[in-house]
Amino acid sequence: MLDISVSSFAKKAMQRREATLVLLLVVLLVPISIRSPNFLSVKNISTILNDMAILAIVAIGEFYVILSNGIDLSVGSIIAFTGMACGMVNESYPQVPPAMLLLIGLGIGFLMGLLNGVLVAYGKIPPIITTLGTVNIYRGFTFLLSKGTWVTAHEMTSSYIAFPRSSFLGISYLLWIAFIVIAVFYYFSRFTRTGREVYAIGGNPTAAKFVGVSENRIRVVVFLISGTLCGLSGALWTARYASAVNEMATGFEMQAVAACVLGGVNFAGGSGGIIGVVLGTLFLGVITNALPVIYLSVFWQTFVEGLIILVALALNTLSDQRKNTRLLAQRRG
Repeated sequence: MLDISVSSFAKKAMQRREATLVLLLVVLLVPISIRSPNFLSVKNISTILNDMAILAIVAIGEFYVILSNGIDLSVGSIIAFTGMACGMVNESYPQVPPAMLLLIGLGIGFLMGLLNGVLVAYGKIPPIITTLGTVNIYRGFTFLLSKGTWVTAHEMTSSYIAFPRSSFLGISYLLWIAFIVIAVFYYFSRFTRTGREVYAIGGNPTAAKFVGVSENRIRVVVFLISGTLCGLSGALWTARYASAVNEMATGFEMQAVAACVLGGVNFAGGSGGIIGVVLGTLFLGVITNALPVIYLSVFWQTFVEGLIILVALALNTLSDQRKNTRLLAQRRG
């Protein structure tokens, strides 16, 4: 009896994308750690987590847009504009504390996300078309703001550059911010009405409307979340990498989408979870840091990310087909 229940629990656990990702991470880490014993050192793990912290924050924002059956391709450009704006403020007004710069980034990202959301919700422009437009508009704003120049490390204050690297209880502020974002939005998606409505709109918008869910409001909300988190990430990006360049975060939307899809988020909307997205981000981080260990150039990173998206989408499609087949069989039975 006990063996049957344990077997049933294990089978159900492995059907979840989170469990599969954990297993894949373990399988991936074994040969890597054999080739490079220092790969699993505390220092290297800390480096991987800090490298992936900003991606995790951005991927959570992308998660909500995909969950609502949309996509935000403008995340890299929002990061670039907010990062440049925060860098220039820091250069011109060095007395502004780092915490205020984060708030400035949040505010700018909020406004950019609001514009995306309004265009999608009330302009009735499909999300992919809207953000294909704003990705260039926001990147253009970045060049206009900076006039093509950069803000380099020696033009920024030491307190701003040191902020992401400062630690509390042995954990960097950057990781603490990522943990807070993960916790807040995990609660939001699981235990709030609006969070559940995002799932409803993505899964079955017609049925959601019949029970009183405002699709326009949810469209605006998810793009506000994405834009605001990208604004925060832009401020952190400039401080972490000690520079603000016009081309920063180019193509970053592909990494955010890869983390979501790898984490089991349905590209058609309606299903997925924050924990899966975080594990997908961690998986990407391990792969990126493992490339030099297995003697592959970092230039393979884009290829690997594209391959991961294709494989993950194929797995998601197969999983959906199996679920639909089981549902049809149960109805007929």
